[in-house]
Amino acid sequence: MRAWKAITITAIGALLAACGPPQVQQDAPAEDERTGTLRVWLFDEASRGPKQATVDEAVARFEAEHQGVEVDVQYIPVDTRSERFTGAFNDPASAPDVAEYGNTDLAGYVAAGGLADLTGQLGPEAADIDESVLETAKVDDKVYGMPWYTGIRALYYRTDVFTDLGLQPPRTTAELVDTAKRIREARPDLYGISVGGKYHYALMPFIWAAGGDLARQDGDQWVSTVNDPAAREGVATYASLISSGACPREQCADMTGSQAVQAFASGKAAMTIGGDFNRAAVDAGEAAGKYAVVPLPGPTAGSVAPAFAGGNMLGVLKSSKHATLAKEFVQLLASKEYQRKMYEAMGNLPTFTDVQQELAANDPAVAPFVQTLQAGTRFVPTTAGWSKIDAQGVLPTMVQQVVNGTPVERATDDAAARMNDVFEGR
Repeated sequence: MRAWKAITITAIGALLAACGPPQVQQDAPAEDERTGTLRVWLFDEASRGPKQATVDEAVARFEAEHQGVEVDVQYIPVDTRSERFTGAFNDPASAPDVAEYGNTDLAGYVAAGGLADLTGQLGPEAADIDESVLETAKVDDKVYGMPWYTGIRALYYRTDVFTDLGLQPPRTTAELVDTAKRIREARPDLYGISVGGKYHYALMPFIWAAGGDLARQDGDQWVSTVNDPAAREGVATYASLISSGACPREQCADMTGSQAVQAFASGKAAMTIGGDFNRAAVDAGEAAGKYAVVPLPGPTAGSVAPAFAGGNMLGVLKSSKHATLAKEFVQLLASKEYQRKMYEAMGNLPTFTDVQQELAANDPAVAPFVQTLQAGTRFVPTTAGWSKIDAQGVLPTMVQQVVNGTPVERATDDAAARMNDVFEGR
Protein backbone atom coordinates (compact mmCIF):
# COMPACT_ATOMS: atom_id res chain seq x y z
CA MET A 1 0.00 0.00 0.00
CA ARG A 2 1.39 3.38 -0.94
CA ALA A 3 1.75 5.80 1.95
CA TRP A 4 0.77 9.14 0.48
CA LYS A 5 2.99 11.89 1.71
CA ALA A 6 2.32 15.54 1.12
CA ILE A 7 4.21 16.87 -1.83
CA THR A 8 4.79 20.19 -0.27
CA ILE A 9 4.54 23.61 -1.77
CA THR A 10 8.33 23.80 -1.65
CA ALA A 11 8.66 21.00 -4.16
CA ILE A 12 5.78 22.03 -6.36
CA GLY A 13 6.95 25.63 -6.16
CA ALA A 14 9.89 24.54 -8.26
CA LEU A 15 7.45 23.72 -11.02
CA LEU A 16 5.64 27.01 -10.84
CA ALA A 17 7.59 29.84 -9.31
CA ALA A 18 9.61 32.14 -11.49
CA CYS A 19 13.08 33.42 -10.83
CA GLY A 20 15.37 35.55 -12.94
CA PRO A 21 18.06 33.56 -14.74
CA PRO A 22 21.63 34.07 -13.57
CA GLN A 23 23.50 35.83 -16.35
CA VAL A 24 26.88 34.10 -16.52
CA GLN A 25 28.72 31.93 -19.01
CA GLN A 26 31.20 29.16 -18.39
CA ASP A 27 33.11 26.50 -20.27
CA ALA A 28 33.12 22.83 -19.39
CA PRO A 29 36.30 21.69 -17.61
CA ALA A 30 38.69 19.39 -19.40
CA GLU A 31 38.78 16.97 -16.42
CA ASP A 32 36.46 14.00 -16.08
CA GLU A 33 37.39 12.47 -12.74
CA ARG A 34 36.05 8.99 -11.96
CA THR A 35 36.69 9.06 -8.19
CA GLY A 36 36.23 11.54 -5.38
CA THR A 37 33.18 13.38 -4.09
CA LEU A 38 30.12 13.79 -6.29
CA ARG A 39 28.15 16.79 -5.06
CA VAL A 40 24.38 16.74 -5.47
CA TRP A 41 21.78 19.44 -4.81
CA LEU A 42 18.17 18.40 -4.30
CA PHE A 43 15.21 20.50 -3.23
CA ASP A 44 14.25 20.33 0.41
CA GLU A 45 10.79 19.32 1.61
CA ALA A 46 8.77 20.29 4.65
CA SER A 47 8.78 16.56 5.40
CA ARG A 48 12.04 15.43 3.90
CA GLY A 49 12.11 11.93 5.39
CA PRO A 50 10.43 9.88 2.62
CA LYS A 51 12.39 11.62 -0.13
CA GLN A 52 15.68 11.35 1.71
CA ALA A 53 15.18 7.66 2.46
CA THR A 54 14.74 6.91 -1.25
CA VAL A 55 17.69 9.08 -2.22
CA ASP A 56 19.88 7.51 0.48
CA GLU A 57 19.10 4.06 -0.93
CA ALA A 58 20.17 5.18 -4.41
CA VAL A 59 23.31 6.81 -3.01
CA ALA A 60 24.32 3.63 -1.16
CA ARG A 61 23.85 1.60 -4.31
CA PHE A 62 25.80 4.06 -6.44
CA GLU A 63 28.71 4.18 -3.99
CA ALA A 64 28.79 0.37 -3.82
CA GLU A 65 28.98 0.20 -7.61
CA HIS A 66 31.60 2.96 -7.89
CA GLN A 67 34.60 2.33 -5.67
CA GLY A 68 36.38 5.47 -4.52
CA VAL A 69 33.27 7.62 -4.98
CA GLU A 70 31.38 9.43 -2.24
CA VAL A 71 28.04 11.12 -2.98
CA ASP A 72 27.41 14.25 -0.93
CA VAL A 73 23.73 15.25 -1.08
CA GLN A 74 22.66 18.69 0.09
CA TYR A 75 19.01 19.72 0.34
CA ILE A 76 18.50 23.34 -0.65
CA PRO A 77 15.44 25.56 -0.05
CA VAL A 78 13.38 26.11 -3.19
CA ASP A 79 12.72 29.74 -2.35
CA THR A 80 16.42 30.62 -2.50
CA ARG A 81 17.33 28.47 -5.47
CA SER A 82 17.91 31.44 -7.79
CA GLU A 83 20.64 32.83 -5.54
CA ARG A 84 22.14 29.37 -5.03
CA PHE A 85 22.29 28.59 -8.74
CA THR A 86 23.64 32.05 -9.57
CA GLY A 87 26.44 31.47 -7.09
CA ALA A 88 27.12 28.00 -8.48
CA PHE A 89 27.28 29.23 -12.06
CA ASN A 90 29.65 32.03 -11.08
CA ASP A 91 31.84 29.92 -8.81
CA PRO A 92 32.35 26.38 -10.17
CA ALA A 93 34.39 25.45 -7.09
CA SER A 94 31.26 25.71 -4.96
CA ALA A 95 28.92 24.22 -7.54
CA PRO A 96 27.33 20.77 -7.41
CA ASP A 97 27.87 18.16 -10.09
CA VAL A 98 24.21 17.14 -10.17
CA ALA A 99 21.20 19.30 -9.36
CA GLU A 100 17.42 19.17 -9.25
CA TYR A 101 15.57 22.07 -10.85
CA GLY A 102 12.11 22.92 -12.09
CA ASN A 103 11.36 22.71 -15.77
CA THR A 104 10.25 26.36 -15.83
CA ASP A 105 13.75 27.29 -14.61
CA LEU A 106 15.46 25.35 -17.37
CA ALA A 107 15.54 27.93 -20.17
CA GLY A 108 17.05 30.56 -17.90
CA TYR A 109 19.75 28.21 -16.65
CA VAL A 110 20.59 27.17 -20.20
CA ALA A 111 20.77 30.81 -21.30
CA ALA A 112 23.21 31.36 -18.44
CA GLY A 113 25.40 28.58 -19.79
CA GLY A 114 25.28 26.65 -16.54
CA LEU A 115 23.92 23.26 -17.63
CA ALA A 116 25.52 20.44 -19.59
CA ASP A 117 23.93 19.23 -22.82
CA LEU A 118 22.61 15.71 -22.14
CA THR A 119 21.24 15.02 -25.61
CA GLY A 120 21.54 11.30 -26.29
CA GLN A 121 23.01 10.70 -22.83
CA LEU A 122 19.96 9.88 -20.71
CA GLY A 123 20.49 6.13 -20.83
CA PRO A 124 18.66 3.18 -22.40
CA GLU A 125 15.38 3.84 -20.58
CA ALA A 126 15.04 7.31 -22.09
CA ALA A 127 13.06 5.97 -25.05
CA ASP A 128 10.13 5.35 -22.68
CA ILE A 129 9.94 8.91 -21.31
CA ASP A 130 6.63 10.54 -22.16
CA GLU A 131 7.30 12.61 -25.27
CA SER A 132 5.51 15.75 -24.08
CA VAL A 133 7.37 15.61 -20.77
CA LEU A 134 10.72 15.21 -22.50
CA GLU A 135 9.95 18.34 -24.52
CA THR A 136 10.03 20.34 -21.29
CA ALA A 137 13.69 19.35 -20.89
CA LYS A 138 14.66 20.79 -24.27
CA VAL A 139 15.92 24.15 -25.46
CA ASP A 140 16.56 24.49 -29.19
CA ASP A 141 16.05 20.71 -29.54
CA LYS A 142 18.86 19.93 -27.09
CA VAL A 143 18.15 18.07 -23.83
CA TYR A 144 19.37 19.66 -20.60
CA GLY A 145 17.83 17.44 -17.94
CA MET A 146 16.41 14.04 -17.14
CA PRO A 147 12.70 14.42 -16.25
CA TRP A 148 12.39 13.10 -12.69
CA TYR A 149 8.70 13.56 -12.08
CA THR A 150 5.81 15.44 -13.59
CA GLY A 151 2.82 17.28 -12.17
CA ILE A 152 -0.53 17.25 -13.98
CA ARG A 153 -3.81 18.98 -13.12
CA ALA A 154 -7.30 17.62 -13.61
CA LEU A 155 -10.84 18.36 -12.43
CA TYR A 156 -11.72 17.50 -8.83
CA TYR A 157 -15.45 17.37 -8.02
CA ARG A 158 -17.60 16.62 -4.98
CA THR A 159 -19.44 13.37 -5.60
CA ASP A 160 -21.97 14.03 -2.83
CA VAL A 161 -22.92 17.43 -4.23
CA PHE A 162 -23.24 16.09 -7.76
CA THR A 163 -25.43 13.21 -6.52
CA ASP A 164 -27.66 15.52 -4.50
CA LEU A 165 -28.16 17.83 -7.48
CA GLY A 166 -28.47 15.06 -10.06
CA LEU A 167 -25.41 16.23 -11.96
CA GLN A 168 -22.87 14.34 -14.05
CA PRO A 169 -19.19 15.29 -14.41
CA PRO A 170 -18.94 17.86 -17.23
CA ARG A 171 -17.90 16.44 -20.60
CA THR A 172 -17.04 19.70 -22.36
CA THR A 173 -15.72 23.14 -21.50
CA ALA A 174 -19.19 24.60 -22.00
CA GLU A 175 -20.71 22.01 -19.68
CA LEU A 176 -18.08 22.83 -17.08
CA VAL A 177 -19.03 26.51 -17.08
CA ASP A 178 -22.76 25.67 -17.01
CA THR A 179 -22.33 23.12 -14.21
CA ALA A 180 -20.38 25.58 -12.08
CA LYS A 181 -23.13 28.18 -12.47
CA ARG A 182 -25.89 25.68 -11.71
CA ILE A 183 -24.21 24.52 -8.53
CA ARG A 184 -23.70 28.08 -7.32
CA GLU A 185 -27.39 28.87 -7.96
CA ALA A 186 -28.60 25.70 -6.22
CA ARG A 187 -26.09 25.80 -3.39
CA PRO A 188 -25.13 29.43 -2.65
CA ASP A 189 -23.14 28.16 0.33
CA LEU A 190 -20.66 26.64 -2.15
CA TYR A 191 -18.45 27.98 -4.91
CA GLY A 192 -19.54 26.22 -8.09
CA ILE A 193 -15.83 25.87 -8.82
CA SER A 194 -12.82 27.33 -7.03
CA VAL A 195 -10.49 28.98 -9.50
CA GLY A 196 -8.55 32.20 -9.19
CA GLY A 197 -7.48 35.27 -11.07
CA LYS A 198 -3.93 34.45 -10.01
CA TYR A 199 -4.16 30.77 -10.95
CA HIS A 200 -2.61 30.92 -14.40
CA TYR A 201 -1.86 27.19 -14.49
CA ALA A 202 -5.62 26.65 -14.47
CA LEU A 203 -6.06 29.34 -17.14
CA MET A 204 -3.62 27.81 -19.62
CA PRO A 205 -5.67 24.67 -20.43
CA PHE A 206 -8.62 26.88 -21.40
CA ILE A 207 -6.44 28.77 -23.87
CA TRP A 208 -4.99 25.58 -25.33
CA ALA A 209 -8.35 23.79 -25.45
CA ALA A 210 -9.78 26.69 -27.46
CA GLY A 211 -6.99 26.26 -30.00
CA GLY A 212 -4.91 29.18 -28.79
CA ASP A 213 -1.43 29.45 -27.35
CA LEU A 214 0.70 31.71 -25.20
CA ALA A 215 3.32 32.52 -27.82
CA ARG A 216 4.87 31.27 -31.04
CA GLN A 217 8.47 31.12 -32.12
CA ASP A 218 9.39 33.13 -35.20
CA GLY A 219 12.97 32.19 -35.99
CA ASP A 220 14.96 33.06 -32.89
CA GLN A 221 12.26 35.37 -31.56
CA TRP A 222 9.18 34.58 -29.51
CA VAL A 223 5.98 36.49 -30.23
CA SER A 224 2.97 36.57 -27.89
CA THR A 225 -0.28 35.07 -29.20
CA VAL A 226 -2.52 35.63 -26.18
CA ASN A 227 -4.46 38.21 -28.21
CA ASP A 228 -5.20 35.82 -31.09
CA PRO A 229 -8.92 35.04 -31.42
CA ALA A 230 -8.67 31.45 -30.16
CA ALA A 231 -6.59 32.47 -27.14
CA ARG A 232 -9.05 35.26 -26.37
CA GLU A 233 -11.87 32.73 -26.38
CA GLY A 234 -10.04 30.64 -23.79
CA VAL A 235 -9.29 33.67 -21.61
CA ALA A 236 -12.91 34.81 -21.76
CA THR A 237 -14.20 31.35 -20.86
CA TYR A 238 -11.90 31.02 -17.87
CA ALA A 239 -12.64 34.55 -16.64
CA SER A 240 -16.38 33.86 -16.92
CA LEU A 241 -16.09 31.30 -14.11
CA ILE A 242 -15.35 34.25 -11.84
CA SER A 243 -17.23 37.14 -13.45
CA SER A 244 -20.42 35.04 -13.55
CA GLY A 245 -20.19 34.48 -9.81
CA ALA A 246 -19.67 30.71 -10.01
CA CYS A 247 -16.55 31.56 -8.07
CA PRO A 248 -17.46 34.87 -6.40
CA ARG A 249 -15.41 37.76 -7.68
CA GLU A 250 -14.80 39.19 -4.22
CA GLN A 251 -13.12 35.99 -3.08
CA CYS A 252 -11.76 34.60 -6.35
CA ALA A 253 -10.31 37.50 -8.35
CA ASP A 254 -7.15 37.43 -6.22
CA MET A 255 -7.15 33.70 -5.50
CA THR A 256 -4.00 31.69 -6.22
CA GLY A 257 -3.79 28.05 -7.21
CA SER A 258 -2.98 26.79 -3.74
CA GLN A 259 -5.84 28.84 -2.31
CA ALA A 260 -8.24 27.46 -4.92
CA VAL A 261 -7.33 23.88 -4.04
CA GLN A 262 -7.55 24.64 -0.33
CA ALA A 263 -11.06 26.05 -0.80
CA PHE A 264 -12.10 22.73 -2.31
CA ALA A 265 -10.29 20.70 0.32
CA SER A 266 -11.98 22.65 3.12
CA GLY A 267 -15.45 22.01 1.71
CA LYS A 268 -16.12 25.48 0.28
CA ALA A 269 -16.29 24.46 -3.39
CA ALA A 270 -17.93 21.78 -5.49
CA MET A 271 -15.12 21.64 -8.07
CA THR A 272 -11.56 22.78 -8.54
CA ILE A 273 -8.64 22.28 -10.90
CA GLY A 274 -5.93 20.54 -8.93
CA GLY A 275 -2.85 18.42 -9.42
CA ASP A 276 -1.97 14.85 -8.63
CA PHE A 277 0.34 16.49 -6.10
CA ASN A 278 -2.70 18.01 -4.33
CA ARG A 279 -4.32 14.71 -3.39
CA ALA A 280 -2.71 14.56 0.03
CA ALA A 281 -4.00 18.05 0.90
CA VAL A 282 -7.51 17.20 -0.29
CA ASP A 283 -7.49 13.92 1.59
CA ALA A 284 -6.61 15.82 4.75
CA GLY A 285 -9.57 18.18 4.45
CA GLU A 286 -13.35 18.21 4.64
CA ALA A 287 -13.66 16.87 1.08
CA ALA A 288 -11.89 13.61 1.99
CA GLY A 289 -13.86 10.59 0.83
CA LYS A 290 -16.40 12.77 -0.96
CA TYR A 291 -14.65 13.59 -4.20
CA ALA A 292 -13.54 12.10 -7.50
CA VAL A 293 -11.26 13.28 -10.29
CA VAL A 294 -11.74 13.34 -14.06
CA PRO A 295 -9.62 14.92 -16.81
CA LEU A 296 -10.44 18.56 -17.40
CA PRO A 297 -12.77 18.42 -20.41
CA GLY A 298 -11.99 20.00 -23.75
CA PRO A 299 -14.31 21.61 -26.33
CA THR A 300 -16.00 18.38 -27.45
CA ALA A 301 -17.37 15.42 -25.50
CA GLY A 302 -14.58 12.95 -24.82
CA SER A 303 -11.78 15.45 -25.43
CA VAL A 304 -9.27 16.44 -22.76
CA ALA A 305 -8.01 19.99 -22.30
CA PRO A 306 -4.21 20.04 -22.62
CA ALA A 307 -2.65 20.39 -19.19
CA PHE A 308 0.45 22.33 -18.24
CA ALA A 309 3.31 19.84 -17.97
CA GLY A 310 4.85 20.81 -14.67
CA GLY A 311 7.74 18.87 -13.27
CA ASN A 312 11.25 18.70 -11.91
CA MET A 313 14.31 17.20 -13.50
CA LEU A 314 17.86 16.18 -12.69
CA GLY A 315 20.75 17.59 -14.63
CA VAL A 316 24.50 18.02 -14.72
CA LEU A 317 26.24 21.35 -14.32
CA LYS A 318 28.57 22.28 -17.14
CA SER A 319 31.32 23.02 -14.58
CA SER A 320 31.33 19.45 -13.21
CA LYS A 321 34.69 17.71 -13.10
CA HIS A 322 32.87 14.41 -12.67
CA ALA A 323 30.76 14.56 -15.82
CA THR A 324 30.55 10.82 -16.43
CA LEU A 325 29.80 9.98 -12.81
CA ALA A 326 27.24 12.76 -12.70
CA LYS A 327 25.40 11.44 -15.75
CA GLU A 328 25.44 7.91 -14.34
CA PHE A 329 23.99 9.11 -11.04
CA VAL A 330 21.26 11.03 -12.85
CA GLN A 331 20.40 7.91 -14.84
CA LEU A 332 20.14 5.88 -11.62
CA LEU A 333 18.15 8.31 -9.47
CA ALA A 334 15.77 9.13 -12.34
CA SER A 335 15.48 5.51 -13.51
CA LYS A 336 12.20 3.62 -13.67
CA GLU A 337 13.09 1.75 -10.50
CA TYR A 338 13.69 4.88 -8.44
CA GLN A 339 10.83 6.83 -9.98
CA ARG A 340 8.59 4.02 -8.76
CA LYS A 341 10.16 4.33 -5.33
CA MET A 342 9.69 8.11 -5.32
CA TYR A 343 6.05 7.60 -6.23
CA GLU A 344 5.64 5.21 -3.31
CA ALA A 345 7.38 7.63 -0.97
CA MET A 346 6.12 11.01 -2.19
CA GLY A 347 3.36 10.50 -4.74
CA ASN A 348 5.51 11.98 -7.51
CA LEU A 349 4.05 11.00 -10.90
CA PRO A 350 6.74 9.19 -12.96
CA THR A 351 7.78 10.41 -16.39
CA PHE A 352 7.95 7.01 -18.14
CA THR A 353 4.81 6.05 -20.05
CA ASP A 354 4.97 2.36 -19.17
CA VAL A 355 5.41 3.12 -15.45
CA GLN A 356 2.51 5.58 -15.60
CA GLN A 357 0.30 2.90 -17.15
CA GLU A 358 1.30 0.42 -14.44
CA LEU A 359 0.37 2.90 -11.73
CA ALA A 360 -2.93 3.80 -13.36
CA ALA A 361 -3.86 0.12 -13.63
CA ASN A 362 -3.09 -0.46 -9.96
CA ASP A 363 -4.45 2.79 -8.54
CA PRO A 364 -7.69 4.14 -10.06
CA ALA A 365 -7.16 7.45 -8.27
CA VAL A 366 -4.12 8.25 -10.39
CA ALA A 367 -5.73 7.15 -13.67
CA PRO A 368 -7.32 10.55 -14.53
CA PHE A 369 -3.93 12.27 -14.24
CA VAL A 370 -2.22 9.66 -16.39
CA GLN A 371 -5.06 9.91 -18.92
CA THR A 372 -4.60 13.69 -18.98
CA LEU A 373 -0.87 13.36 -19.39
CA GLN A 374 -1.10 10.85 -22.19
CA ALA A 375 -3.75 12.88 -24.00
CA GLY A 376 -1.04 15.48 -24.57
CA THR A 377 0.31 18.32 -22.48
CA ARG A 378 1.66 21.77 -23.29
CA PHE A 379 4.36 23.99 -21.85
CA VAL A 380 5.35 27.62 -21.53
CA PRO A 381 7.69 29.23 -24.09
CA THR A 382 11.19 27.84 -23.63
CA THR A 383 12.91 31.17 -23.30
CA ALA A 384 14.72 32.80 -20.42
CA GLY A 385 12.29 35.70 -20.72
CA TRP A 386 9.41 33.59 -19.49
CA SER A 387 10.62 33.83 -15.90
CA LYS A 388 10.34 37.62 -16.11
CA ILE A 389 6.85 37.41 -17.63
CA ASP A 390 5.87 35.04 -14.84
CA ALA A 391 7.41 37.24 -12.16
CA GLN A 392 5.56 40.30 -13.51
CA GLY A 393 2.25 38.47 -13.25
CA VAL A 394 1.31 39.27 -16.84
CA LEU A 395 -1.26 36.49 -17.22
CA PRO A 396 -2.91 36.96 -13.81
CA THR A 397 -3.19 40.71 -14.45
CA MET A 398 -4.84 39.98 -17.79
CA VAL A 399 -7.41 37.66 -16.20
CA GLN A 400 -8.15 40.08 -13.37
CA GLN A 401 -8.73 42.89 -15.85
CA VAL A 402 -11.30 40.80 -17.72
CA VAL A 403 -12.96 39.71 -14.49
CA ASN A 404 -13.28 43.35 -13.45
CA GLY A 405 -14.89 44.44 -16.70
CA THR A 406 -12.07 45.26 -19.11
CA PRO A 407 -12.93 44.00 -22.62
CA VAL A 408 -11.02 40.81 -23.37
CA GLU A 409 -9.61 42.40 -26.53
CA ARG A 410 -7.96 45.22 -24.62
CA ALA A 411 -6.74 43.04 -21.74
CA THR A 412 -5.15 40.50 -24.08
CA ASP A 413 -3.61 43.23 -26.24
CA ASP A 414 -2.04 44.75 -23.12
CA ALA A 415 -0.72 41.34 -22.03
CA ALA A 416 0.67 40.60 -25.48
CA ALA A 417 2.46 43.95 -25.57
CA ARG A 418 4.05 43.32 -22.16
CA MET A 419 5.12 39.82 -23.19
CA ASN A 420 6.63 41.08 -26.43
CA ASP A 421 8.57 43.75 -24.55
CA VAL A 422 10.20 40.99 -22.52
CA PHE A 423 10.76 38.72 -25.53
CA GLU A 424 12.48 41.61 -27.32
CA GLY A 425 14.59 42.52 -24.31
CA ARG A 426 12.94 45.88 -23.68
